[in-house]
Amino acid sequence: MFDNKCLALVRTIIDLQKDLVVVFEGDTVVLTNKAFNRFFNLASLESYLLSGEPFVNHFVPHPSYFHKDKIVDNLSWFEAMQELLEIDRVVSMVNSRYEPLAFSVDINDEVKDLKIVTFEDITQSLIKRIMIDNHANVDEKSGAYSKSYFMQILQSYEEAAVFNEKIIAATLIKLNFNNALNEDSLQEFTQDFKKMIREEDMLVHWDNDDFILVYLVDTKAKANQVTQKLKSISNCEFIATTQEKNETLKSIVKRLSEMS
Repeated sequence: MFDNKCLALVRTIIDLQKDLVVVFEGDTVVLTNKAFNRFFNLASLESYLLSGEPFVNHFVPHPSYFHKDKIVDNLSWFEAMQELLEIDRVVSMVNSRYEPLAFSVDINDEVKDLKIVTFEDITQSLIKRIMIDNHANVDEKSGAYSKSYFMQILQSYEEAAVFNEKIIAATLIKLNFNNALNEDSLQEFTQDFKKMIREEDMLVHWDNDDFILVYLVDTKAKANQVTQKLKSISNCEFIATTQEKNETLKSIVKRLSEMS
């Protein structure tokens, strides 16, 4: 693609950008900048390419944004995006901390056989209004992540596990309060529980008095340590499991439900 001098120059220029910059040759990612690597917590382009996933899969399937289900007539995602008005060229992607961010997209194809795609973070004006103000990702009753939001980002979470060379652990939490549960008690539980977990761990309000905690670990032994720590919480029953080789998060959650 580039000789060594040109490659070094291009990399230096795009690394100065605060926006995410990705260079494609055809559908293949051939260069990423530091901002992109930080966003997905990548060590290198090579570690990104290990996933083998189509790039378009990074786009969260939300009705307010462009994503693969909006592509028609066998177009590539580049072509489908370029057919949109500039104001509609917006995608949502989830970072390595599982936070949804919004980006306007610019596709420059002036260099033969290459596409230089720039993702400008416009989260404050879009995600805040659509995802946060409308509480699309938070369950109002409990203050934990909503089940619907969690189901939307399953694949992104799986990709994060691959990128970070971690395994997924999940724990079903069944509340056994003596008194009838109400919004106040659910909110109180969520607030107290979050003090015991990491910021990047996902606590999901699953159903009535059930929650699911999903998190990444290096080994199954680490997951067992977390489970033992959680068992110190009173009025709760815990059912824990960890990811088997190449198992999807959807399968993990299904297995948890069958264990309960």
